[in-house]
Amino acid sequence: MPTDHSHIVTAYDEELARLSDLISRIGGLAETQLEQAIQALQKRDATLAEMAIEHDHKIDQLHIEADELAIKLLALRQPVAGDLRHIVTGLKIAPIVERIGDYSKNVAKRAIALNQMPPVKPLYTIPRMGYMVREMTKDVLDAFANKDVGKAKEVWLRDEEVDDMYDSLFRELLTYMMEDPRNITPCTHLLFAARNMERIGDLTTNIAELIVYQVDGVLLDDNRPKTDEASVTVVEPENI
Repeated sequence: MPTDHSHIVTAYDEELARLSDLISRIGGLAETQLEQAIQALQKRDATLAEMAIEHDHKIDQLHIEADELAIKLLALRQPVAGDLRHIVTGLKIAPIVERIGDYSKNVAKRAIALNQMPPVKPLYTIPRMGYMVREMTKDVLDAFANKDVGKAKEVWLRDEEVDDMYDSLFRELLTYMMEDPRNITPCTHLLFAARNMERIGDLTTNIAELIVYQVDGVLLDDNRPKTDEASVTVVEPENI
């Protein structure tokens, strides 16, 4: 016959699993939102952009739910060791994923603005960059779900390539602006969209670091290669 203690343990395990599930759901929505924003930018599709923007409210609601559950677990269960790291990691990852959603929404807003202007010359770096950060987002969330330190470290290292793409795109767009002043406004929107994608790449590395801490209890070396030279030139207002 089950004891009161076994009931408590079962309920606790279910709550821990629910926290992981909530973060996975937030991540799934953020992945979809990012995919829609990239497609909207590439195809000049305002409908997809609006869909991406609408996802933001759902992500915010799930973020609140995850935070409330994590705080409840800390207050009532008094977790230790691995369970404590799991809950604290979830509490930290949820707002990072929510922030990925915010940046994806910003890309969608830029796509809507760009639809009102003549297209700039074909840009191949932006969709490549977008799909890379989307894959990084998917992989790091899979790593969290599966406690896969190896995959988390791979994502952590891949951000250098995103930074290189951003620097290349910055120079390309700057050239277009100098060639024709009419390109300045659309190229500025594209720069902000690319900057948002670059920031998503950075956020995936933050999640990767938390996963390694959760599983191994150690912090990754802060000296990860960082080659984003253009960031010293372009300053992005938050949530534009």
